Amino acid sequence: MAKFIPVEPFNIVIFGGTGDLSKRKLLPALFHRFLDGQISSDSRIVGSARSKLTRDEFQNIARDACRNASEERLTNANWEDFANLLHYQSLNATELGDAWGELSSKLSNVAERPTIFYLATSPNLYVQTCESIKQANLVHARSRVVLEKPIGTDLESARLINSGVGAVFDERQIYRIDHYLGKESVQNLLVLRFANTMFEPLWSRTSIDNVQISVAESLGVAGRAGYYDQSGALRDMVQNHLLQLLCLTAMEPPNTLSDDNIRTEKLKVLTALKPITAQDAPHKTVRGQYRANTVEGEDLAGYQEELGEENPSNTETFVALKAEIGNWRWAGVPFYLRTGKRMSARYSEIVIQFKTAPHEMFGNAGLTAGNKLVIRLQPDEGVRLFVQIKEPGPGGLRIKLLPLNLSYAENFMVRYPDAYERLLMDIVRGNLSLFMRREEVEAAWKWADGLLQAWEDSNTPLSNYLAGTDGPATSEQMLARDGRTWSSEIE
Repeated sequence: MAKFIPVEPFNIVIFGGTGDLSKRKLLPALFHRFLDGQISSDSRIVGSARSKLTRDEFQNIARDACRNASEERLTNANWEDFANLLHYQSLNATELGDAWGELSSKLSNVAERPTIFYLATSPNLYVQTCESIKQANLVHARSRVVLEKPIGTDLESARLINSGVGAVFDERQIYRIDHYLGKESVQNLLVLRFANTMFEPLWSRTSIDNVQISVAESLGVAGRAGYYDQSGALRDMVQNHLLQLLCLTAMEPPNTLSDDNIRTEKLKVLTALKPITAQDAPHKTVRGQYRANTVEGEDLAGYQEELGEENPSNTETFVALKAEIGNWRWAGVPFYLRTGKRMSARYSEIVIQFKTAPHEMFGNAGLTAGNKLVIRLQPDEGVRLFVQIKEPGPGGLRIKLLPLNLSYAENFMVRYPDAYERLLMDIVRGNLSLFMRREEVEAAWKWADGLLQAWEDSNTPLSNYLAGTDGPATSEQMLARDGRTWSSEIE
């Protein structure tokens, strides 16, 4: 197990400190890093929201959040120690007033130590909040601001946010977070590719038949249907999570692991993505929406029922597409991406499907597919390399595809930090490697905007699929036209 290295004392202000993200992810992440000795007792954690709460009331909210996340680690003693770091300030982040002075008084050595402003709020508040932070004289050389996705709803709005935030903070002070990049298995992609000489020579069109990236969710949109209906699966998942995973899979080796080198190589992938036109959309993309179904006696509502609107919605809850990268390494290799709500299970994986052997010498022994490398992001992080093995026993030669398994849970028998824990510590350290640069965000939106326009121009229809299944049949048909099928570790 890698040793946890403490970070220097810091301040963090969580705008939206009583919201869902703060309670589910941020506060538990900080609590875990405190328990493992990475956060010192003189750091300051300040929750901020419009609600009129006392410090004790906020601490109680935080305690419930941390108990829900890891009841087995929370004790009265360690909670009291952590609670000493917690403060609360009620304020309207977009307006100046005395509350900003009170917030400043709750921070320690603002100009000397890292002071992080985490915007766990609606993106339309980002620019105004940053302007308020500046007017409150809280922007210093060691200040940092964290932006959650989505950064805008299209290229134009993303540019407005980037420009507005960039007028207050330097680019190297802005941390555009995508929590998928903090997952152990995602980071392991770089090690697998560039630290193992067996993989990198094969990592191109010469040996790889196709790449599949799937992010499936078993839950629907109940509780956030209003937001989701304005977004859809392409904006909510493809433009950020899936394109970032594609970049790490397809990028060229960076000269070093410096943040600028890594992010430059990712940007090259995004700019090399071929646009999907209105002529391409009908056979290279699938839009889907789940409808009601009963699975093992449980009634699953359809999207329209969860939305609760009289007029039918045309918003997609499922996207599958065939992306192509126009460069020397990947010419002709399809990258199949899919994501959806209310699918059969919750899982995320990257599948590298290698080509079959060039000469069939085993007859009917069972050799039907090439090797594949599966990088699992969730629910159980790990790596599996499927290789052809002879089945033992007499009676002739029989071949079977079996995995060599590296399960994080089985091989590292201790708890390791989750994505938000790792990313928060990188923010304190000033490490931008796992965060998106402005050009990345805008290049991704430019490509996604082109696809949205292609859907509109071609009037691409929605394909219905039953809740609790793996998406519409048209998704399988898209791959079948290329002589391929979706590969899933859930099978």
